[in-house]
Amino acid sequence: MFTGIIEATGKIKAIHPKQGDSAIEFNCIDLDMSDVRLGDSIAVNGVCLTVIKFSDSEFTADVSSETISKSGFRDAVINSKVNFEKAMLANSRLGGHMVSGHVDGIGEVINRQQDARSWRFQIKVPSEIARYIATKGSITVDGISLTVNSVEDTGESSFDVNIVPHTIASTIMGDYQVGTRVNIEVDLIARYLERLIHFNEDTTLTSSLTEEKLRDFGFGKSKA
Repeated sequence: MFTGIIEATGKIKAIHPKQGDSAIEFNCIDLDMSDVRLGDSIAVNGVCLTVIKFSDSEFTADVSSETISKSGFRDAVINSKVNFEKAMLANSRLGGHMVSGHVDGIGEVINRQQDARSWRFQIKVPSEIARYIATKGSITVDGISLTVNSVEDTGESSFDVNIVPHTIASTIMGDYQVGTRVNIEVDLIARYLERLIHFNEDTTLTSSLTEEKLRDFGFGKSKA
């Protein structure tokens, strides 16, 4: 698990195709590797990868064909900048929100404009994941935990986020332009709630959790 708080940025050093998969080498000179061990997880642009080789300033991870096809790694090239976050520890602060490192879809930046000292980004998302995104809810963009400002569901599905100067300086978001493709992971709670609500449709068992009960517990609006 991760928190969506980026620890460092780096670059892709090399991509080695291997029978349909790839082994990717990353330059991570600004990431503290002193406590990293073989088999540890590091999120790269929000994708959970397993360390198979490392040094003080580099590490290598295998990237499956499934991960390549479902994430921004399908556009990866040498020297592409990336975000890094090591897996959270049991005693870590949860500074962002619970992030699994499993990408739900690819988004695309469709607008970028300055808003006082911050930058406002509008990101288009596939319709199949748009229903999980809520105003003032949590979203992960290239591994960065962000708060959704607003959601647009008319025409193309999209959401807005405001990015403060520290985040711009500490992540790869400063390089985003209109057309930049980004990894999106929706909030875990939203996905599990949908699964619980539609449990009866997916199995022959009976679920005790209903939409009415969820409203009673404060999730969603009450019926008029």
